[in-house]
Amino acid sequence: MDIAAGDEGARDQRAPAAGWKAPAAMVLVQLFITGMILLSKVSIDGGMFIFALLAYRSVFGAAFILPFALIFERGKWRDMDWQATRWIFFNAFLGYAVPMSLYYYGLKDTTPSYAVIFINIIPLFTFILSLMFRLETLATGSMAGALKIAGVVLSVGGTMLISLYKGKSLHLWNPILKEHKEQQAKFATNQLRGTMFLVSSSFAFACWYLVQSKVLAVYPYKYWSSMVTCLVGGIQTGLVGIILRRDKSAWKLGCDINLVTILYSGALATAGKYSLNSWAVAVRGPSYPPMFNPLSVVFTVVLDSILIGDDDITVGSILGTAMVIAGLYLFLWSKAREVPNK
Repeated sequence: MDIAAGDEGARDQRAPAAGWKAPAAMVLVQLFITGMILLSKVSIDGGMFIFALLAYRSVFGAAFILPFALIFERGKWRDMDWQATRWIFFNAFLGYAVPMSLYYYGLKDTTPSYAVIFINIIPLFTFILSLMFRLETLATGSMAGALKIAGVVLSVGGTMLISLYKGKSLHLWNPILKEHKEQQAKFATNQLRGTMFLVSSSFAFACWYLVQSKVLAVYPYKYWSSMVTCLVGGIQTGLVGIILRRDKSAWKLGCDINLVTILYSGALATAGKYSLNSWAVAVRGPSYPPMFNPLSVVFTVVLDSILIGDDDITVGSILGTAMVIAGLYLFLWSKAREVPNK
């Protein structure tokens, strides 16, 4: 996989820093991810077949992106040659089918507040892989380079603090979905297996950010690229799901939480996330979007406590949140020094 060869082309596609729009878009992505995790947990624990959920949400995501592709990138589908098609197929496999399957099975064995922590291993994996493939530079002798490293360490350290240190529990509220909290114990039965799924998912996602740079180099039309990626990802997960489970009841949809999860995940956590991430990679580089992943920990810990009640707000989670925010600020400041606004 000649990722390094696409470095120059990928960098040519990057625009100057997009001011407040880039961080605002990435915060939205983290909110989309938080909602997806919480809704998916409720649906999976309720018996939703994971590959049916993946296939439906991806196809819905493609349907939501298609109008934007037709309006803003009219006729650009004709520029999709075989090279672009191959990379987009690989993009869907590595950026959706593999990591999301692993993530959902990891989520099934654990809790939302635990599973979301592993999203924050992605920046570390992405940063290391970006350096290996020369997609990122690291001026260790400069202030910006040192602060970039400090930002990564603080963000990952804050995330681990939330996971490993609880401290005093602050019972600020009762969960809204009390029934789900009572049933949770029988679903999160194998945390070790879930952890292995989640770590593997994070590594696959890190690889996807680098592949996305290559896709933008050979086919720089973000809406069509995202739409085809979602469609191909839906086909891939659908085929695997049919092989694993041919029972029609596993694929049946009704007017329930499963349908809400699919529509939300398709419109926002798939279509919105892929489009905004592709744009951010184009203007800021492959290591920029995953650096916002720590925010999803903050959002998920709070909302999980309020809605589902799997975990309470603790002193450790508050301290970890402060570290996450500080690390994110340092990384963004160092990136701004590297790519000054115009």
